[in-house]
Amino acid sequence: MTGPTAAPAAGVTVLLAAAGPDARRTVRTVLLEAAADTLGVPRAGLRIAREPGGRPVLEGAGPPVAEGADRPLHIALSHGRDTVAAALTRLGPVGVDVERIRPLPTAGLARRWFDPAEAEWLERQPGPEQPTAFLRLWVQKEALGKALGTGLRGGGMRRRVLPLGTPPTGLLAPLPTRPDLALCLPQAPPGLCLAVGVWSPGAAGAPATVVVPGTPPSPTRT
Repeated sequence: MTGPTAAPAAGVTVLLAAAGPDARRTVRTVLLEAAADTLGVPRAGLRIAREPGGRPVLEGAGPPVAEGADRPLHIALSHGRDTVAAALTRLGPVGVDVERIRPLPTAGLARRWFDPAEAEWLERQPGPEQPTAFLRLWVQKEALGKALGTGLRGGGMRRRVLPLGTPPTGLLAPLPTRPDLALCLPQAPPGLCLAVGVWSPGAAGAPATVVVPGTPPSPTRT
């Protein structure tokens, strides 16, 4: 793996890679290599464990993982259809989700899963834009659930996210109803929807930097 991978103290690093034949193995490899670079420890000494609720945690390197330079290194994973994403940050518990844009029965799915106001808004979008609009909402809800450690249990698909129509941006923004939660839709390669969520009152305004091995990091856009 090449290119910058260290998670800046004041932001989130998101690494994207082709899923390959084994998406779970690929994303774990991407994350462990980035975590080893960030912590300055051998990759062989790191492993990914799970909290009771399913949130991944980094283990195996002793104090650098438990305490970090000043705060723990939080991690998150996502397995898309052909792309995987790994996120690292010291801001707080983090979630990431990536999806390939594709044709979807958005109206029916939105009425089934989303808040009625979100479903109505989606139906008002031009037909060709509806799959992207739907998936931008979906990945935000997934990223928030991962940051909270609950997934989509307990009505997570109706959890409020960024204001409807929020365009992609690389800066985390607080949720109007939950200032301790911050979200953003970082710029992703064409054809992908990507969201990052952080559970920390100090995360708002922090950048989320997207790294694709072999290419320069994406710029943070406001």
